[in-house]
Parts: sequence; C-alpha cells; structure tokens
Amino acid sequence: MDGRSENRADIRDFLARRRAQLMPEQVGLPTSGRRRVPGLRREEVAVLAGVSTEWYTRLEKGHIGGVSEDVLDAVARALQLSEDERTYLFDLAKAAHPGPAARRRRKPVDIPPRVQWILDSMTLSAALVINGRLDMVATNALARALFAPMFDSHTTDEGGRPNFARYYFLDDTSHDFMEDWDGAARTTAALLRAEAGRYPHDRALRALVGELSTVSAEFRTRWAAHDVRIHHGGVKRFHHPEAGPLELTYQPLDLPVSAHEAHSMTIYTAERGTVDEDRLRLLASWAATPDGQRESPHDTRDLLG
Repeated sequence: MDGRSENRADIRDFLARRRAQLMPEQVGLPTSGRRRVPGLRREEVAVLAGVSTEWYTRLEKGHIGGVSEDVLDAVARALQLSEDERTYLFDLAKAAHPGPAARRRRKPVDIPPRVQWILDSMTLSAALVINGRLDMVATNALARALFAPMFDSHTTDEGGRPNFARYYFLDDTSHDFMEDWDGAARTTAALLRAEAGRYPHDRALRALVGELSTVSAEFRTRWAAHDVRIHHGGVKRFHHPEAGPLELTYQPLDLPVSAHEAHSMTIYTAERGTVDEDRLRLLASWAATPDGQRESPHDTRDLLG
C-alpha cells in the first residue's frame, strides 16, 4: 500500500469508527426505528455538519483533498471529537497533500547537552526524554533506575536504548512491571497513532508499527481502534523489582529541540510525605551509589511499610 492509499485508509477507518461510537441520543436525534449498525448514519453526520450526504460519504472514503478547515471543524463538532482527535484529523488532511519537505527521510536528532544537564539536575524525580516513536533518548540516573526492567529487556535496540511500545507489546515481563498494563498499552498505541498522523512518511515509525503489528495481536487490536492521544499525564503504578510498589505522578512537557521531530520531557515524582516518596528517595540513593558499593534497596524497602 502506497502512502496516499494508506492515508485514505486511515481517514476512512478513523471517521467510520468515531461515527459508530456516537449514539443518536448523544446528538439530539430520535432513537426510534431499527438500525442495522450501531452509531450514526452517514446522512445524519452530514446533516449535523451542514454538508451533503454525498460529500460526507466521499470524505469518509478518504478523499479529503480540497476540504477547508471550516468544513473539517464542522465534521469534528458533528462527531464530537476530542481536541486530540481533532488535531489528528487535521494532521491526516495535511498529510494528504504533503510538501517536498514532509516526504524527506527524517534523520535522528541529537539531544543538546543543556537538556541532559537539566535532566541530571533533577535528583529526586525520574526525568527522561522521548521522541514521537517512544524511544527513550535521554534520561537521568533515577529514570534509568526506575525503568531498569526496560533497559534490561531484550527489546532494547543495538545501542541499549529502550522503546516503550516494544517493551509493552513484545516483552511479557512488562505485565509484572506495570500495574495497569492494559491502560499503558492503550495509551502507547494511541500516542503512536497520533505520531503517524503528524509524520506519515517517517520510515522508522512505519517500520516500528509494522513490526508490532506482525508480532503482537494485542498491538493489532489497539492500533485498529484508531484511538488518539497527544496530551497526557496522570498517575502510574509500578511493581519495581528493587524498590517495590511505586505510585508516581507523571507529566510530559513539549521539548522543542528540533523542527523536524517531536520530543517531550516526562517527569515522574511522588506525592510529598508518602511511602512512595520514601521508596523513590531510596531508589535515588541506590542509583547514585557506584555499582560496586550498592546494596539492593530490596533489602531495606520492607522498613518503609
């Protein structure tokens, strides 16, 4: 499948799934009468968006060329798309007619030293930088200790660099490390889906999605759902092999280090005065100790309750 056909398929599947998820009563339409399929009919979406049924049908088949932003906005409102989903739809429309620069192969971007200095200055928070493909491209010492199972995983690349998607979907030990593995896997697939909308011609991204789709049935299911996630943050719970159970708050921040690739810095920290903070401090102390002098925090974590 060439890039244009793949783009049309993404538009078709995304709009059709969102239409199927929206019930008539949610948009003020009558619910009487039998329906062969769940969700809204195409003609109902067309009425809500203020366009003809023929026009909307063509759009849902992936023919998005020449569509104005006002019309896309109307369709987004009719389908009650979230802000992330609206952004994804606009990205798909933009990708349908890319300029020459968008088709060029993206080269890996080196993280500036100043970013590493910032990461290293955070001694009581685990801080890391990821790119849009969810490669972990820079970390501080506590992040390396927190995500030790990922660094030790067979899914790291030749340089020992972890990738969240490969770890979650190709390493069974991730189920033990993450308390809510299902939620983490769903978010991971949704983040990759959003990245594919932004950069549909990224060969490395397409290779990653192809690899995961071939090997992991779990990934294929989540990828087919066309869920989209761009802005996220919240709480994650880990079962760390050394520090024990950890509940950490995390927040990603956009990191504009390159015009050609999206990066974000994510910071994980514990609530003040909790046992999670004590365990994170213990892990930080352990991470700061030279390898030959370390005693596993596993030996002392029971003292924390």
